[in-house]
Amino acid sequence: MRLSRREFSKLGAMGLAAQVLPSASSEAQDANRKVGYCVIGLGRIANHFIGGVQGSSTSQITGLVSGHRDKAEKFAARLGVPKSSIYSYEDMDRMRDNKSIDAVYVALPNSMHAEYTIRSAKAGKHVLCEKPMSTSVSDAEAMIAACKAANVKLMIAYRLHYEPTNLRAIELIRQGALGKVQVIESANGFYENLGEWRLNKAMSGGGPMLDVGIYSLNATRYLTGEEPESFTASVSTIDHDDRFDTVEENTTWTTKFPSGALASCCTTYGANMRSYYRVYGSKGWLEVGSFGYEGLRLQANYSSGGRGTPATVLDEPNTEPDPKQFTRQADHFTECILQNKTPKTPGEEGLRDMQYMQQIYKAAGVVAL
Repeated sequence: MRLSRREFSKLGAMGLAAQVLPSASSEAQDANRKVGYCVIGLGRIANHFIGGVQGSSTSQITGLVSGHRDKAEKFAARLGVPKSSIYSYEDMDRMRDNKSIDAVYVALPNSMHAEYTIRSAKAGKHVLCEKPMSTSVSDAEAMIAACKAANVKLMIAYRLHYEPTNLRAIELIRQGALGKVQVIESANGFYENLGEWRLNKAMSGGGPMLDVGIYSLNATRYLTGEEPESFTASVSTIDHDDRFDTVEENTTWTTKFPSGALASCCTTYGANMRSYYRVYGSKGWLEVGSFGYEGLRLQANYSSGGRGTPATVLDEPNTEPDPKQFTRQADHFTECILQNKTPKTPGEEGLRDMQYMQQIYKAAGVVAL
């Protein structure tokens, strides 16, 4: 708001100048300030997120929550976080009074997502929660309700919704480059070692479906732009070596969409599996290799004309290094906080995947979620 000297004098005479100027100053500060994030859980994925925030011009790490004070203090020293902004899991509710913390990043095992999202919301902090959103549909619903009650934003960390290669694939499909989508193939899995928390159902909520299969499930949804109509599915465990006492080893499923498009997906903890999706359309195909943090590549071959028309061939590698995907993700949530926007991947997006995974398990004859 720009005021001439004469206008300012008039406002002063009316006793309004003091009200107008602080407001204008506050708006300028909000537009320029960095959003502060408290990282809850200092495991492997937290390192990627922290690196991403360090590459951001709009976000910063201002708090840490960990069960290991010595580990947290080492992180704090590296990041410039004061010791007073380090919390344990027991006392993290005190962050309510920490004005440097605007939002939290929940980087804990799946079964802890609901509790720490709800506690953070009650402390008045916006929440960016890792996927899968929770280990049950009811927990996902409770997380959404808690954030709405506290008037804070909830975003699920579907980083590929903000990644250029996936956005390019979506763009090509929406433009009709492939014609009508007919079939999608997708896979994502790896060999998991004994002792990892993912193999403990009480912590993970289930097998590879929740951890890495969710990438294929979510991709088929954003690629088609449709919500699933029905599922068929199977699960199996081949290696009886104590790793799979509580969770399944393999899951495969098919999805039918309202348009008639079909998706065939599989995931595993029993083998190092190539991660990818390939979309077949009436005019050609496209493929993105890897759901990983870097090294993504889009390849495509399609023809917009009739028979004999030269094909368009694409080979577009993405050279952005890790943790750029996490920077893009944090920047989006920060923008939503500063500009009061709804995140592209809100709690409702995570809830839908929880509901669909419940249906997949049910189709496979497994009681879960």
